[in-house]
Amino acid sequence: MKLEINYKMMLLAAVIGIVLWFIPTPEGLKDNAWHLFSIFVFVIVGIIVKAAPMGTMAILGIALCAFSLVLASPDAKNPAAESITNALSGFGNSIIWLIGMAFFIARGFIKTGLGSRIAYYFVSRFGKTTLGLSYGLNFADLLLAPAVPSNTARAGGIVYPIMKSVAMSLGSDPAKPETNKKAGAFLTLSTYNANLITSTMFLTGTASNPMAQRFAAELGVTITWGNWAIGALVPGLLCLLLMPLVLYKFSAPTMKNTGDAPLMAKEKLNEMGPVTRNEWIMIVVFFLLLVLWIFGQQISIDATTTAILGLCILLLSNVLTWEDVKSEKGAWDTIVWFSSLVMMASYLAKLGFIPWLSENIKHYINGFSWYYAFPIIVLIYFYLHYMFASATAHVAALYFALFSVGVSVGVPPLMLALFLGYCGGIFGTLTHYGHGPAPILFGSGYVDINSWWKDGFVLSVIYLLVFFIVGGAWWKLLGYW
Repeated sequence: MKLEINYKMMLLAAVIGIVLWFIPTPEGLKDNAWHLFSIFVFVIVGIIVKAAPMGTMAILGIALCAFSLVLASPDAKNPAAESITNALSGFGNSIIWLIGMAFFIARGFIKTGLGSRIAYYFVSRFGKTTLGLSYGLNFADLLLAPAVPSNTARAGGIVYPIMKSVAMSLGSDPAKPETNKKAGAFLTLSTYNANLITSTMFLTGTASNPMAQRFAAELGVTITWGNWAIGALVPGLLCLLLMPLVLYKFSAPTMKNTGDAPLMAKEKLNEMGPVTRNEWIMIVVFFLLLVLWIFGQQISIDATTTAILGLCILLLSNVLTWEDVKSEKGAWDTIVWFSSLVMMASYLAKLGFIPWLSENIKHYINGFSWYYAFPIIVLIYFYLHYMFASATAHVAALYFALFSVGVSVGVPPLMLALFLGYCGGIFGTLTHYGHGPAPILFGSGYVDINSWWKDGFVLSVIYLLVFFIVGGAWWKLLGYW
């Protein structure tokens, strides 16, 4: 039986946390702020080195916060009760339940087969060439992204199986490495990077995005589903169009024409038959969600309320059952670790640690115009992702601090909040472990590590240039700065 706990890595994380705990509290900080930071570092290091599943590390974090009383106020009449209440406060965050509800709704796309139907349709329309095939798969991901917040489920459960079956039919067999360059390597990198871009484009595109939204709100910056999507629209679509062309140059497939791939996709669609009742209900719910997420603020309907409404329709129409909801492990897992990390990051700000850290970082860039500070902050945030195997851990560890620094030196808050949020998807291109879908796509065997890292770095430069230049102009037009 495989153990979930890597005790050596758990010991490493614990030693780091304990050492930090007993280091004298830095001047200007309260003891409980520094002690909470040591617990937070223990959890983040544990996630990075894979000492235990993220949910396990999150529960350990909640337990340590509660037992250590770091969240209790000095004048609390019942410190133990206040401590556990505050430790569990993350579960009352509506943003966390938004992402949980969206996970449940995403199950409907997989269960009804609508997600696969959409992907096969795009393959049948665009799949005459290898380049066209990549665009077809990528457009399918784009269409699914707003309502399928687990980019791992979107890539691994819907798009990847179709991509691999097409690559195999074109003669790219990972068991025969000499055939990888035919189509498999190119399609793997294209599928992965498209997933990252679409994850960036929508607040509900991946689980770490609402975390960035929550942290921005702590500093008074309101990010909505609509202004996130509108801000990412132009640079995101441009990245989605450019990315396959860049890969076509640096990891060119030797097979340019796909032969019978469109025909194979049409045969799969014929096997699926006409659109079913449950698929039609999914389509209606999908568009209802989009409309209310975009315009909900104007009619006073919260994004989480919208997601709950969508789930209720699916349950009442029997598209989903309560058993489906209970068995959606990814959703419940996300709710647990998300609640824990958001709680700790929020209290680091409330207890004064984040302002203290921001002031210390600000010291090193003091005197810089925000025009210079802005790219420095973004580049540091982006390329530190080489150190992280989780977008969520990265956002939890660095977003709040670097955002605070940027605001303090005069960077327009909304633009910086969104740009750092957008990085939460596209920085996954750097490594073969940088985002949830990476192990699935890398595990296909089509791409070696050197190629993955080389092409990932090239694409990271392209993405950043597009977001800095085209995105900057677009945000100026929108009034974001």
